[in-house]
Order: sequence, then C-alpha cells, then structure tokens
Amino acid sequence: MQWTTQVEIEAPPENVWQVVSDVERWPDFLPTVRRVERLGGEESGPGSLFRVSQPRMPVLTWRITEWTPGRSFTWQTTSGGVTTTATHVIAPRDGGSTLTLGIDQTGLAAPLVGLLTGRQTRRYVELEATHTKRRAEQSA
Repeated sequence: MQWTTQVEIEAPPENVWQVVSDVERWPDFLPTVRRVERLGGEESGPGSLFRVSQPRMPVLTWRITEWTPGRSFTWQTTSGGVTTTATHVIAPRDGGSTLTLGIDQTGLAAPLVGLLTGRQTRRYVELEATHTKRRAEQSA
C-alpha cells in the first residue's frame, strides 16, 4: 500500500527543512503526533531512533534510514508483519518549496492493514502536509 501527498509552501527549502527535520517538535503543531522521544544520540541521521506516539495508533519506534540535510529524510518502522516507510522530500520552486510526503507499507499483513487503516493513514499524511506548510510559512 502506498500513499503520497504534495503541497506547495511559500517558504524557502531551509525553513521547510527546519520544520520537517525537527521531529521532536512535531507534537507542537501536528495534530497527528502526540509525542516524539529521541532514543539516544543528539543529532539526527541514518540509524537515529525515535519513539512516536500518535492518536489511535500503537506507539512505534522509527529508524532513520536516509538523511540528506536540507532535502529529505526517510524512516522506517516494523510492527505486526508490516514495514512502514515514510518519506519527506523538499524541492525548491519559484517562490518557495514543494513538500512531498509518502507512506509505503509492505509485508504479509500490509494488504489487510491497508484495508483497516488506509483511510486514517491517508488523512494523517494530508494533515501533516497541511500543518507543516502552515508552520514553515509562519517561520518564513
């Protein structure tokens, strides 16, 4: 199962990156995230772990698998036979940036999980794009 959403942001990529990459601050402005706890280390990058609590979802531990400062990061979690990969990609454009958020779920249980939670997952990704846009534009 795969979902992607894209939003144009009236802020430079640096501002968007500041918002997207500071995952510990997500609960301050994202209604889809209750708590984020860094599990060791001070700087984010490949291998960094975060425990994330979201409404109507189990607490999950996410590991950063790709980290390109100023441009993108990807992280993954595995639970109940499903590996979820979330991507966050920022691209410059005239007058601002484009943010693309994606979720990809794989594994034996992915089709069932997609049927049960797909609507909620899509809604969360859309809300995260909208609220990230708002936050980045406020800091521009």
